[in-house]
Amino acid sequence: MRRRKFIAGLGSTAAWPLLARAQQPGMPVVAWFTQSALETNRENIIAFHQGLAETGYIEGRNVTIEYRSADGDVARLPLIARELVSRRVAIIAGLSSTAAALAAKAATNTIPLVFYIGADPVKNGLVASLNHPGGNLTGVSLMLNDLGPKRLELLRGVLPGNTTISALVNATTPNAKSDTEELVKAANSMGLSVEVFPASTELDIDRVFATLAVRPTSLLFVVADSYLSSRRNQITALAAYHKIPGSYDLRSYVDAGGLMSYAPDLLDAARQAGVYTGRILKGEKPADLPIVQPTKFQFALNLKTANALGLTIPNNVLLLADVVIE
Repeated sequence: MRRRKFIAGLGSTAAWPLLARAQQPGMPVVAWFTQSALETNRENIIAFHQGLAETGYIEGRNVTIEYRSADGDVARLPLIARELVSRRVAIIAGLSSTAAALAAKAATNTIPLVFYIGADPVKNGLVASLNHPGGNLTGVSLMLNDLGPKRLELLRGVLPGNTTISALVNATTPNAKSDTEELVKAANSMGLSVEVFPASTELDIDRVFATLAVRPTSLLFVVADSYLSSRRNQITALAAYHKIPGSYDLRSYVDAGGLMSYAPDLLDAARQAGVYTGRILKGEKPADLPIVQPTKFQFALNLKTANALGLTIPNNVLLLADVVIE
C-alpha cells in the first residue's frame, strides 16, 4: 500500500487512512487529483496544505482531502475525474497538468476546479481569460514554455559552440505540438537547430538517451511537462551517465543533478492553489479569481554536474545564477 505510506509520511494531519478521513461527517471534501504519482508530489502537497492553512483550513480538523493519481497514465484521467464528480466532492484541486485539468473540466461544469499548470490556460481552453476566468476553473499558470527562449539563451551561453538542440517532449500532452513549434521557432531565430524526441513512458526515455549517447554535440532541452518532471531522477541520471548537458524547466531537476534550469517557484504555485482552494471553500467563485502568474524567476546551476561533464561555466553566465549548487 504505497499510497497509504506516502500519505502517512506527510505529517499528523495527513496520517489518517483515506477511508477514515472520507467518512468524517460535516467536513467539505477536497480532492487532490494529479496525473503523476503521489510519491513525486510530496513537496507540492505540503505546500498546498500550507496555502490551505493560510485561509484557516487544516486537514482532519475542518476539511477532508482525498488523494487520487493516474500514476502517469493519461488514459486514466477521465475515469478518475468522473469518479470524483460522482462522489460530489466540494472542490477538485491539485490539477498540475493540462491533461488533468481538461479531464476534470470535461467531467463537470459545476464543481470548482483549481489548477497549477505550466501551460497557458487560455490557449488550452481551460478559461476564458486570465483576469476573468469564467466558469468553474481558476488557479495558477506558470507559463513555463514561454520561458523557452530564455532557457535556450542560457544554455547556449554555457556551450556557445554547440548548435544542435535535442528536445525531449511528452507528445501525449494537449499542448505538445504548439510548445514544440514555438521552441523550434525560437531556436531557429538564434541559429540553432532542433531535433524532437517524443517520450511518454520510462522505456521511451531510456530509448531517447540511447540515441543521444552517440550524438556528443547535442544539448538536451526538456520541454515543460508534469510527467517528464515526475521522471526527473531518471532523466538527470541518464544525462549524467551519457554526459549530456541539459536545460530543464524546474529547479527540482537541478537539485536531482541536472545542469541548469530557469523557472518560477513551483512550490509557491502549489501553495497559491491551496490559498485559492480555501477562498473557494469560504464562498468565493472560481470565475471571479484571476489566474495567478509568477513574477519571480530563478536561474539555477549545478556546478558539481558541470565539473562532471567537463564544462567550465563562463563568468558572465555564472554571475547570472540565482542558485549555484557546488
